[in-house]
Amino acid sequence: MFAFTNSKEKTSPTIIGAGAKVTGDIKNNDIVQIHGTVNGKVLADTVVIGRGGRVIGKLVAKNLFLHGFMDGPATVDVANIFSDAEMTGVLSYKKLNITNNNKLECRLVCRKGGACDVE
Repeated sequence: MFAFTNSKEKTSPTIIGAGAKVTGDIKNNDIVQIHGTVNGKVLADTVVIGRGGRVIGKLVAKNLFLHGFMDGPATVDVANIFSDAEMTGVLSYKKLNITNNNKLECRLVCRKGGACDVE
């Protein structure tokens, strides 16, 4: 399925496809999906790092869906960490959801104002 945008649309997702390598910063007020590799800062409302996706650098988002690999500091409101996800660095969150994962090697920091619940 392909998504096309037109001049009437205010936002569209940024998609880094499998096999793609991006060096530099990505900023989007909507969704960023990463199935390839990003070396740099990622700023978005929602970031999805798919299986096989890699982010090496700083990540700031309201929502993180991590299926792949993240190396660097991440500051998010809600972190959703899935079974195959791997992360090193520091994960700063308000709410943390971990599903069947034993591959996290990161430091977890619950930010003030967060529920600090792990589900």
